Amino acid sequence: MNCSIQTLVLLLHLVLLIVQTQSQSTDLISKTCKKTPHYDLCLSSLQSSPQSSNSDISGLARIMADLVLSNATDTLDYIHGLLKQSPEEDLQRPLANCAELYIPVVKYSLPQSIDALSNGHYGFANYGISDAAKQAQACEKGFSGSTESPLTARNTLVSSLSDVAVAIINLING
Repeated sequence: MNCSIQTLVLLLHLVLLIVQTQSQSTDLISKTCKKTPHYDLCLSSLQSSPQSSNSDISGLARIMADLVLSNATDTLDYIHGLLKQSPEEDLQRPLANCAELYIPVVKYSLPQSIDALSNGHYGFANYGISDAAKQAQACEKGFSGSTESPLTARNTLVSSLSDVAVAIINLING
């Protein structure tokens, strides 16, 4: 009987420790996201990542940088899919331009930025991730006149995720 009470007390302590740890990670995510330009996007992105519950602020920056890369890669794949559908000429040119803008971001800038972030080179990481936002915006501006961009939502997301990642890196870098 006495042993089962001790076991129950030990289990209760473990549950309380787990709840406290989860509360602290949720608090870090919320406090961090409040210091970014897109609070709701930051919060939903980080809360949907299982790794965020055990992360410090550097880990949160890495998660956001990985999300930027993932979304930029998805956007590039989507652009390639649209180009394969042989769209009309007024759509073909801006889509090809967008592909040219996204390819170096996906293949070089973001992977190198993520490596730099992992190695504590925050300025370089910041520069590369900022470049992803600039290229997404440049892609969007390539659609002009009567041609509506089929990429607006994707470009906006890449740009906004980049803004959030940069803001978090700036918190680390001081």
